[in-house]
Amino acid sequence: MGEREKSETVKSTADWVRDQLLTESTGHDWYHIQRVTETAKSIAAEEGADMFVVEMAALLHDLADDKLVASEEEGIQEINKWLVDRSVGKADSAHIIEIIETISFSKGKPLRTLEAKVVQDADRLDAIGAIGIARTFQYAGAKGHALYDPKANVRTEMTKAEYRSGQGSAIHHFYEKLLLLKDRMNTHTGKKLAESRHAFMEQFLKRFYAEWDGNG
Repeated sequence: MGEREKSETVKSTADWVRDQLLTESTGHDWYHIQRVTETAKSIAAEEGADMFVVEMAALLHDLADDKLVASEEEGIQEINKWLVDRSVGKADSAHIIEIIETISFSKGKPLRTLEAKVVQDADRLDAIGAIGIARTFQYAGAKGHALYDPKANVRTEMTKAEYRSGQGSAIHHFYEKLLLLKDRMNTHTGKKLAESRHAFMEQFLKRFYAEWDGNG
């Protein structure tokens, strides 16, 4: 596949994903995909990753996520069909699918390639900082989770089912996932970008607790 064909495939894929996720309401909408894709491209440029594989995986990564689809397996099948129909090479298709199947926080699977590490870093960066804070409360509201429950314990060592089905509060999610991400970045570029976003979340939580206690 030449560069022109790759460019056209990326554009048609973006249009397809946009149509499916534009009105998604839990923080995994088209604008999340757009941000992750742009961040992934920036990291890929710094790290020397395959730009086509990175961009395609970033665009498609949530179409097989169990937060959004009834069946991960069916989601993967649909993505694979999309790639085949657009004559994406077998090696690139397999690589893109592998990235989508391994980057989820809840799965905790090891990443084999630089491209997977780039896309995972970009996805995780969108979960922290100012955008991450906004998305946390959007997701909690959509799922009917509490803003904060001072009596609840932070959940650790969760199974995927427990992580997905638990009724933890939005604030607890910071400790169960978001504050862990800075130290789990894969690339040098991702680690640098995570520093300021992590610091912003710490500042937010300090202010949140002060106001919660009536001292802000």
